[in-house]
Amino acid sequence: MTDRLSITPAAGPVRGRIRPPGSKSITNRALVCAALAQGDSTLTGALDSDDTRVMIAGLSQLGIHIDVQDAGRTLIVQGRGGRIPTSTADLFVGNSGTTIRFLTALCTLGYGSYRLDGVPRMRERPIGDLLDALNQLGANCRGALREGFPPVEMRAVGLAGGKAAVRGDISSQFLSGLLLASPYAADEVDLTIEGPLVSKPYVLMTLRLMQDFGARVEARLDLSGVRVPPKQTYLGRTYEIEPDASAASYFWAAAAITGGEVTVEGLPWASLQGDVRFVDCLAQMGCRVTHDASGITVSGRAQRGIDVDMNAISDTVQTLAPVALFADGPTTIRGVGHIRHKETDRIGDLARELRKLGATVDELPDGLRIVPPQRSPHAPREGSISPSEMPAIEIETYHDHRMAMSLALAGLRIPGIVILNPGCTAKTYPAYFDDLARLVSGQSR
Repeated sequence: MTDRLSITPAAGPVRGRIRPPGSKSITNRALVCAALAQGDSTLTGALDSDDTRVMIAGLSQLGIHIDVQDAGRTLIVQGRGGRIPTSTADLFVGNSGTTIRFLTALCTLGYGSYRLDGVPRMRERPIGDLLDALNQLGANCRGALREGFPPVEMRAVGLAGGKAAVRGDISSQFLSGLLLASPYAADEVDLTIEGPLVSKPYVLMTLRLMQDFGARVEARLDLSGVRVPPKQTYLGRTYEIEPDASAASYFWAAAAITGGEVTVEGLPWASLQGDVRFVDCLAQMGCRVTHDASGITVSGRAQRGIDVDMNAISDTVQTLAPVALFADGPTTIRGVGHIRHKETDRIGDLARELRKLGATVDELPDGLRIVPPQRSPHAPREGSISPSEMPAIEIETYHDHRMAMSLALAGLRIPGIVILNPGCTAKTYPAYFDDLARLVSGQSR
């Protein structure tokens, strides 16, 4: 893909049906469960992206064979019954947070020396709370260059188990990584979550995957604590992976921005993924949301700004932002202070790019407030120059896939938007811009 992509405004309301690729979050969790399972597993509907490829590569380096079929949509994993075959490995995880956090916990089950590292941005993303909790459970891992940050080095002698406390306010992936490895600890694992837990639906997803692969887990209703009995074994199985709800949010947003109607197929209303609840935000803004056996449909324009806590669906904050540009009145997003530690600062950098589009944006301690422009910046007046002659509005993506996918949606109404480094979407959705173009042109119906 080129280093810049011009977005062509939609000729009218976007209407159509689309099925996004498989969920990244479910794919990577299922890969870990399958790798640790007794017996082989077949994962269908998997996501083929940078994040899943580095997970597969990491597991392969650890001696776990994975047969990739059907252009990455089918994965046959030879489970090793909780055993890590290799005693040394130097794993590169790119900028995949799930991969480094899940594999760090998984490697503590082995016997030997392991190192995990990624791109420069990964070295800025905290992992200390996970390392502290693993060390409380008998592991020996540390930040190799700076305390609490990758690269991670460890001397593994199996995971003893016991009690551990982990903060919940930085990333739910810390808790998910601990949980995925815990059935193979020598003794019971009793985890206490300190403070508020961000992105709770992702922890519920982890618990569901563990149970689907045969593990027993006892969790408090408020997820303030989880107990995992010792010496369990995941069981190999065939597992179907849902379409990605975070990816679906972009297509629902396209309908809300243009006043169209988009159905995302294959995604159930009772999805494992919390991000399916993004449609509730659009409903509050005035869209119509319906669902049936075929999928979930959003229709109509987002008419009004809202005040919303998006802690549970924080990966869709950037998706809501371009919708807010075209609503009447301000939109305030709360409860998402932790997204400053993602692939980029998803509050500060998002605010910077929205201002280029004419919005007034205030950064809040736990979110941001978006006041839409009085009129779309550079929008052509009657009798003025054509949209193709509009000056370019270059949108920086900061190597963040969600920044690219989300802010491209503003270009459905605002002429002249150019997305820089559009190829960063390969992290989770390599075909995103092709799928968006087909939907906007009506070819996906």
